[in-house]
Amino acid sequence: MNAFKPSRYTDAVQYKCLEDLRESSMELSLIHCGKEKCKPLHIVQGKRDEIIIHFVFDGKGTFSVGDRIWHIEKGQMFILYPGITTTYISDADDPWRYAWIAFKGIHTENILLHMGFSKDNPVVPFDDITSIQEFIDKILDARKLTFGNDLLRNGFLLELLGSLCENHTNRTKQNGGHDYSSNIYVNHAIEFISKFYSQSINVTSISEYIGITRAHLNNCFKKELGVTVQSYLIDYRLHQASQLLNSTTDSINEIAAKVGYPDPLAFSKAFKKKYKASPKFYRQNQLELLQFNNK
Repeated sequence: MNAFKPSRYTDAVQYKCLEDLRESSMELSLIHCGKEKCKPLHIVQGKRDEIIIHFVFDGKGTFSVGDRIWHIEKGQMFILYPGITTTYISDADDPWRYAWIAFKGIHTENILLHMGFSKDNPVVPFDDITSIQEFIDKILDARKLTFGNDLLRNGFLLELLGSLCENHTNRTKQNGGHDYSSNIYVNHAIEFISKFYSQSINVTSISEYIGITRAHLNNCFKKELGVTVQSYLIDYRLHQASQLLNSTTDSINEIAAKVGYPDPLAFSKAFKKKYKASPKFYRQNQLELLQFNNK
């Protein structure tokens, strides 16, 4: 997990774990991996610093976040998000046997989306138990702390995550193309916009990130918010611009670029349409404009 904590491998009868691996890539890095045959009513509770996905191979148990509880069984996986307190307990009569992977990286959010996970949907089915077990065993077998084994472990991790993304895609097609309610798609899109509005994103790049068509994403936005994706994106950028005009001394051109408008003229035109004033006039007369627009 950091440079001062050496990696460790535990090999017991009911428990195997490779942990405290160094972060070898900003894009995606395995942090720890393991498998365990749990005893009845084995409980784990707390917060984590990384994403952890558990795969249930046999038995059952419960998983809870806040006041929400899921009953998990063979063929399901559940996710622990960083900074969120979770509790999971093996069944008293049929305790689960599971494996887990933990990872970090800038691609994590997009990968989880294409696996079917969200904070509202932390439990997802998977189809090929044998294949998942083989990937976990391959990762654990590549436990030597060498450069070659680093590559092997991350290679197996990518293969595993890729297979799970394909698993979700196939299930989505079988279910008519859309696995989630419109509010989940909208929430993912809003989160994407809030992070990348300063870049050259558009409706197409947002819908491609979400994994649905432009038309369906627009329908979701109209249903949940009453506006199109394009309208929301424009309003978000201009709202951020208004905050910068009030709180910085940046030039109009600099602010335009910071909110995703490489063309200052297009920015000024859009800003004036929304706020009934040019960016320059808005900065100089904000209080009067607020009173005027609130009438």
